[in-house]
Amino acid sequence: MSLDFPAGCTSASNAADRAALLDAQEQHPDESPHAFASWAILARMFDVLVFVYENYWRGDACPELPQLGRKLSAQGFEPEEIQQALAWLDGLNFAAQSVQQVPEAAVSAAPSPLSMRVYSVAEQDHLGAQCLGFVSFLESAGVMPPAMREIVLDRAMAAPGDPVSLDDLKIIVLMVYWSMGREPDALVLDELCDDATDRLPH
Repeated sequence: MSLDFPAGCTSASNAADRAALLDAQEQHPDESPHAFASWAILARMFDVLVFVYENYWRGDACPELPQLGRKLSAQGFEPEEIQQALAWLDGLNFAAQSVQQVPEAAVSAAPSPLSMRVYSVAEQDHLGAQCLGFVSFLESAGVMPPAMREIVLDRAMAAPGDPVSLDDLKIIVLMVYWSMGREPDALVLDELCDDATDRLPH
């Protein structure tokens, strides 16, 4: 069954990327222009991830990364954003394979009511209160077991942004479902794709 990326759940437009870049430059005028250019490339990495999600219905249907890179290049993506996306996907593949080696019951098990995930200072700074609150919401709703949460956090820490935007975190969550061969139910998709007015199709 195909996992089409829902309308309104795709990465921000290039215009939005440019606006964010200009805003960041105004807030940090002493930073090197090359640093901001690199940040913009990283931010556009999510456009590549969205394309992968839309065109390969689950992680194991996706071609090997070198072949995927050639396909992305043929689609007109820039080499830098392809390189960043492939590195990010490589980390996702490694994390998903690690989880697949754990018994299904352990992966899906609900956390103990007494357990609590303590976030490091680096995680709090990079993810921000909004993203951490959303992760907590998904956990409490029973749709993000601990093993999946740790993959989401790992991949979010590897994503651009200080802090990571909530829209980008939602794409990360969808990519984690994708990598594990799981289709989010309708209620989860509604939560992940409720910002349609701020998103444009690729």
